[in-house]
Amino acid sequence: MRFDELRNEQKSLGKLIPKASPEERAELLKKAEQLKGDVKAAEAEQNEADEAAKRLLLQLGNIVHTDVPVGGEEDFTVLETHGTIRDFAAEGFEPKDHLELGESLGAIDVERGAKVSGSRFYYLTGVGALLELALVNAAIAQATEAGFIPMLTPALVRPRAMEGTGFLGQAAENVYHLEKDDYYLVGTSEVPLAAYHMDEIIDADKLPLRYAGFSPCFRREAGTYGKDTRGIFRVHQFDKVEMFSYVAPEEAEAEHQRLLEWEKQWLTSLELPFQVIDVATGDLGSSASRKFDCEAWIPTQGKYRELTSASNCDGFQARRLSIRYRDGKKTAPLSTLNGTLCAVPRTIVAILENHQQADGSVRVPAALRPYLGGREVLEPIAK
Repeated sequence: MRFDELRNEQKSLGKLIPKASPEERAELLKKAEQLKGDVKAAEAEQNEADEAAKRLLLQLGNIVHTDVPVGGEEDFTVLETHGTIRDFAAEGFEPKDHLELGESLGAIDVERGAKVSGSRFYYLTGVGALLELALVNAAIAQATEAGFIPMLTPALVRPRAMEGTGFLGQAAENVYHLEKDDYYLVGTSEVPLAAYHMDEIIDADKLPLRYAGFSPCFRREAGTYGKDTRGIFRVHQFDKVEMFSYVAPEEAEAEHQRLLEWEKQWLTSLELPFQVIDVATGDLGSSASRKFDCEAWIPTQGKYRELTSASNCDGFQARRLSIRYRDGKKTAPLSTLNGTLCAVPRTIVAILENHQQADGSVRVPAALRPYLGGREVLEPIAK
């Protein structure tokens, strides 16, 4: 590198000056002054090149796992199916969608949400608000029992946290940016959980570190014009419980399976029919090397829809955020993984539609009853 060569020359020259004769010293000082300017210019050139290289590196996505199916959004592989899809025709009634049910229960108000904030906003009211709180408490209880440390995380983060987790690449169009303050609103607590140990070295004997973050999440939903506009399936603001793990690299794949098992345990406890898919390469995003989605059956749509994701990011985020682990004298980037446990609005959609009864009431899954004061059924409110 030119800067290093000039800097070495400058140091050598500095050693010669004290030993030189008066005549030689004048010439050496003149040369040293000229070299000082050259070193400064070379340093600026090198810094500019380093920044350019960093910008280019940040544009690179993670290396995809060899077992991931190749293709776009529809080219996933179904790995498992769980639960039984109800036959509403055999039960003698046509299922209502979540919005009709939610309005009759006094649980969802999208009309006033739109009045106050615009499209894709909503209020959860009455039993809807209680149902969210029950879901969050039940999800945190399950995560805590599994050894996760509960966390309430910031919803605003600095650019490095958002960039380091991989959300300012192809996902940038869905991120809200507060330009005046240069903060970003998070679309998932994965971001502050990943940045929690930024610029730290963690002792190997402290791994795995597992956190369960609860936070509001914000997404612009750019590119989804006309999709899921009815109800609360696809919205700009929602609450979510997210699992996040820091592990040694050799434990990453096993931890990925563990996250998936915890998600399956959660959906099974809610008595929801769902399938597990291996997400295809074109739908992975930039940070995940492999991702498993759990998709719940939505009766009125006649198809499975994503409720949770579990992603193995290997060392991708750790390198960008400078998070390492120390094992003896060796330090190296560790692996990070994340898994949605409960994205609240979508989970409410699945519960209302799958557990509805012919009279418009909704049966409460047994796992949620302790968090709803023992309530077994949500009843329509009197008009």
